[in-house]
Amino acid sequence: MTSLELGLDTFGDVPVDDDGTPLSHAAAIRQVITEAVLADDLGVDVIALGEHHRPEYSISTPETVLAAIAAQTSRIKLASGVTVLSSDDPVRVFQRFATVDAISSGRAQVILGRGSFTESFPLFGYDLGDYDELFEEKVELFVKLLDEQPVTWTGTKRPALENADVFPKTESGRLDTWIGVGGSPQSVVRTARYGLPLMLAIIGGDPARFAPYVDLYRRAADQLGTVAHPVGMHSPGFVADTDDEAKNLHFPAYKEQMDRIGALRGWPPLRRRDYDAEVAQGSLYVGSPETVARKIAKAAKALDVGRFDLIYTAGPQLVSARTRAVELFGGKVVPMVRDLVAADR
Repeated sequence: MTSLELGLDTFGDVPVDDDGTPLSHAAAIRQVITEAVLADDLGVDVIALGEHHRPEYSISTPETVLAAIAAQTSRIKLASGVTVLSSDDPVRVFQRFATVDAISSGRAQVILGRGSFTESFPLFGYDLGDYDELFEEKVELFVKLLDEQPVTWTGTKRPALENADVFPKTESGRLDTWIGVGGSPQSVVRTARYGLPLMLAIIGGDPARFAPYVDLYRRAADQLGTVAHPVGMHSPGFVADTDDEAKNLHFPAYKEQMDRIGALRGWPPLRRRDYDAEVAQGSLYVGSPETVARKIAKAAKALDVGRFDLIYTAGPQLVSARTRAVELFGGKVVPMVRDLVAADR
């Protein structure tokens, strides 16, 4: 098993205070910054912020919040999780993350994705009928930008570039860039074709079912003559002092979140017994530090990944419970997982 990085992932879900009052979007963003600073202090490897354009989430521009975190931290990597490249401009995405990279002395990381939520497409004037073509073209351009040399490029969904030099440059000479994939073999092969690291979004079911995707990524990279980097995975979960406390704190907010999304996508309401089954056997990492640590180590070993990010927020959770979850993850889960991984070598 490869060495394992451990991170936290959030979309900036709007939490509630002790009397159940939702925070403002502004206060929710400040809360994420506070949690990220705490994670840095506790030795968490990565903080990843997802992009959304919905009322229940506060973060629409991850790189802006990451810049604020960069100014208050010293070691934690600063990632998006993900940046919806299809509805953005590759040049501007590169420039913004190169700026975060400068502020953080080389800690920025962009994870590019097509977007499982589609609100950004009409918001920024893109046709959902071009969903696949937009991402394919824009990834192609973004990869050219990573060389940090003048770019000549022509596509159909963005104006052409002729010997265009893009600034700022990074100090390392290359921006740390991944592609996030939800389960499409074609997306896995594309990631390998460009020689970029792969981040798997595993949000339900037995994580071992994604092992063929890891194998496909490595075989494709070998056949295409590119580099197969250590694979990452991110999954939802929550940490509290005991298993029962974790589930009782997490379930109501998680159900509210899933039922809201499900109403749009035709899913039935989430039942507690289905939730408990997912916690026991699937891809919900909910429980005490020991329970969560053992489950992370088991999944990481099954897939032979080099990184695990826990999506630690879900819907309108208590601020105090979220803060405690970060404390437990960084203070207890991370060292436990590292001990378990070391013992497995």
